[in-house]
Amino acid sequence: MSLPELSLAILLLLLTPGPTNSLVLVAAAERGWVGAMRLVPAELAGYFLSVLPLTLIGATLLADHAGVQRGVTLAAALWVAVLAVRLWQPLASVAGGTVGARTLFVTTALNPKALIFGLVLLPSPDRLGLNLALFAGLVVLVAALWAAGGAVLRSGGVGQPRALFVLRRLASVWLAAISVMLVARGMGA
Repeated sequence: MSLPELSLAILLLLLTPGPTNSLVLVAAAERGWVGAMRLVPAELAGYFLSVLPLTLIGATLLADHAGVQRGVTLAAALWVAVLAVRLWQPLASVAGGTVGARTLFVTTALNPKALIFGLVLLPSPDRLGLNLALFAGLVVLVAALWAAGGAVLRSGGVGQPRALFVLRRLASVWLAAISVMLVARGMGA
């Protein structure tokens, strides 16, 4: 795959709404663009925790141990369900009241997209470093875009208690749907 093709594939997959992007959007709606962008290192660390081992040894591991992919998928489904429940709760009942770095790190580390990045898109012995640098840059770009969306919602009144409540509930429902899809995929894998 050429670099432009790889860039487009990574960008489109990263832009797809999912657990990580939902949390970045909510974080920006809660604390603004700058506050959400402070979480990007946690997102990058979460992706690299999953993507690097998958890129280096993942295909062999999954070929030898078919249950590993199912286990990872079901663990991701469970975590996303926990996030859905946490976002459903009233903001005052959530410790700290915001999406934190630890939550974003764990969510991203368990993000099913990491399987596609680590097993399909990034492995390339002749340009692995370049692919990983490209991936990191696109992660930051996409996080900035989702954070900008959350910041726009904030400036439009979503930072207000009622609007933020509705946004958190919508994100909760979306994450619950993702969790159900992951369970279905994990059970069928």
